[in-house]
Amino acid sequence: MKSSVAVLPPFLVLDQLLQNWLLEDIGRGDRTTQSLLSQNTTIGQAKWVAKAPGIIAGLPVAARVFELLNPKVGFVAVKFEGAKCEPGEVVAEINGALDALLMGERVALNLAMRLSGIATLTNIYVEKIADLPAQLVDTRKTTPGLRILEKYATALGGAINHRMGLDDAVMIKDNHIVAAGGIGQAIIRVRSQIPYPLTIEVETESLVQVQEALEHQADIIMLDNMPLEMMGEAVQLIRKQDSRVKIEASGNVTLETIHAVAETGIDYISSSAPITQSRWLDLSMRMD
Repeated sequence: MKSSVAVLPPFLVLDQLLQNWLLEDIGRGDRTTQSLLSQNTTIGQAKWVAKAPGIIAGLPVAARVFELLNPKVGFVAVKFEGAKCEPGEVVAEINGALDALLMGERVALNLAMRLSGIATLTNIYVEKIADLPAQLVDTRKTTPGLRILEKYATALGGAINHRMGLDDAVMIKDNHIVAAGGIGQAIIRVRSQIPYPLTIEVETESLVQVQEALEHQADIIMLDNMPLEMMGEAVQLIRKQDSRVKIEASGNVTLETIHAVAETGIDYISSSAPITQSRWLDLSMRMD
């Protein structure tokens, strides 16, 4: 796996999200659990078991879900974040107040299964280009409210995070170009407004647009939905004129095409597929 850094945000950032998701599920109270058990009196143990092969992600988040319900719950990750698992393997062990384990089960599992599914598919894409210098990056096509965690999962799978939001960097896309009256005008106007050291990326669909982006010193040039032959020509054009410019390929990247795209010599391949097309990794909690 190529090097990537997956940094989980501090719980100062995540706790409000987790609390809201717990409130959504628990509502006015867990009718089943609270009818059967007295609060914090019955101690139980459980194991999380993988039911499919994949990459594990989200265990620290799951642990925090239980901790918010009861600080004394113990959550031991048997698998490291980003590790591979096989069906039947124990992923985590949990012990503590049984009411907290049962009330937190669904939220914690849902998050871990969603993030593990993303990490798993991301890793499949990354492995497809492991023999080439190009690196996979994610996109802003994320689930509202889950972006910060979904991008954490792609990094665990071996990808690199693209901008987290609109304030991270400038990306001049096709509609911006139309609104500004051309790539050159868009870059000039943006450069006069943005703070240092934000970078400027421009989306291009033709060699003419690539040339215009080069003339106005874009930092990153995206080759969007270009045929492979044109993409190769664009890469040569950019490398010849300005070696500092980074090149990104995007648009309809699949597991079948990603290697050929990487062979053109680009630096980055952006794809929403690891997030938008991933399936949840099936995990289950089994009480001892």
